[in-house]
Amino acid sequence: MMKQNILYAALAAAMLVATGADAAVSAAEAEALKTTLTPLGAEKAGNKDGSIPEWTGGVTKPLPGKKLGVIPAQIFADEKPLYQVTAKNAAQYGDVLSDGVKALLAKYPDSFRLDVYPSHRTAAAPQMVYNNVFKNATRCKTKDGGYSLEGCVGGTPFPIPKEGVEVMWNFLMRLEAESIEYRFKNLVLTADGNRTLATRNEIAFQYPQYYKDATPESWSGEYAMFRFNTLEPPFKAGESLVIRDSIDMKQARQAWQYLVGQRRVRRAPTVAYDTPDFVASGANYFDEVQGLFGALDRFQWKLIGKKEMLIPYNNNGFIGAKLDDAIGKHHLNPDVVRWEKHRVWVVEAEVVPGKRHAVPKRRYYLDEDTWLIALMDGYDAEGKLWRTTQVTPFVVPDLPGTMMKTAVVFNLQANTVSVIQALNDEDFRIVPRKSETYFTGDAVAADASR
Repeated sequence: MMKQNILYAALAAAMLVATGADAAVSAAEAEALKTTLTPLGAEKAGNKDGSIPEWTGGVTKPLPGKKLGVIPAQIFADEKPLYQVTAKNAAQYGDVLSDGVKALLAKYPDSFRLDVYPSHRTAAAPQMVYNNVFKNATRCKTKDGGYSLEGCVGGTPFPIPKEGVEVMWNFLMRLEAESIEYRFKNLVLTADGNRTLATRNEIAFQYPQYYKDATPESWSGEYAMFRFNTLEPPFKAGESLVIRDSIDMKQARQAWQYLVGQRRVRRAPTVAYDTPDFVASGANYFDEVQGLFGALDRFQWKLIGKKEMLIPYNNNGFIGAKLDDAIGKHHLNPDVVRWEKHRVWVVEAEVVPGKRHAVPKRRYYLDEDTWLIALMDGYDAEGKLWRTTQVTPFVVPDLPGTMMKTAVVFNLQANTVSVIQALNDEDFRIVPRKSETYFTGDAVAADASR
């Protein structure tokens, strides 16, 4: 069924593993970003039956009602689901469901379902970003076998992708504000249906490629840096982690950790890839945070193509819900999760020969309008579905744009769930950029000594 629904959209030659060849498109190809494609590279037109509408500019004006900082707590509040997908009728919708979603419907037939709403193409970005994306189309290139970038800044690097690794770079370089601060909780749902708090944290993220004055020449290549402090539980309070990620695979991640018991800052080179995430009590791997977090070099990335799928979308209502209303015993509460039909890019990842990863094969589904990962399925060495991830994107008109932080990782074999960076009952703000020295081990050590 997957093969019957793939939309190649002039990408027949794109079903290749990343080779690192020059990826910039011609000036003539780039002109499509001003005609048939959106400024970020999606198909502007809707689909044939109208279930996916035309993109007309997205949401750029303030939304009424309560906010969590800059996140409107609701969007399209008066709409009702068009239909529900349950274990009983899942076969009817099999063509638009991922393996992971099918597995959850079968595993929790009495509680898990998809409430499918009208599709709204809310994606937007500042004009400065649109301008940069148009330039990136003809100047951004991969190198080091596809695992490093050069020549781009301030927006989607490959709006007209031809390789799987380019699509994944589009996610890593997704639209963000210059600087944000928020609090979040990491939660673990156990096999017996209990919920435990792994940690509650405050975090500052900064995205230098989106500085208003950034150029390809002035930008250092560090595309994300963050520093967080653990607030709860008491025995972990005061622990800190700093990470800086780069487009250069030779220095892809720098990380420092402060442990209260040791009262010192140390390098943390293992905070990456398939190391169990200690911030979430080890219930997920570090590179499962936010759908994908960190370097790409352990996988070969194959671009399968595009297809229409049901994915979590416009989930301001989920983010705005009280924590107890948002999360059930074994999954998110279907009453507050919004699903819509959208076109997605499908990318398969397989471990590079000679390297290792606990999850040797993954399949990612990325929304065409935002380049955000919507779903991910992970398979074990025998090809059996093992893990599945759902991401809950939300609209931020103040940016404007669509953002995501919360990712929900289901371990289908252990029957556990890791809810990563839950924003419910917390605060999320766009703030002035900080000095980049704030995001260093030395700064953490200086603050800890006070």
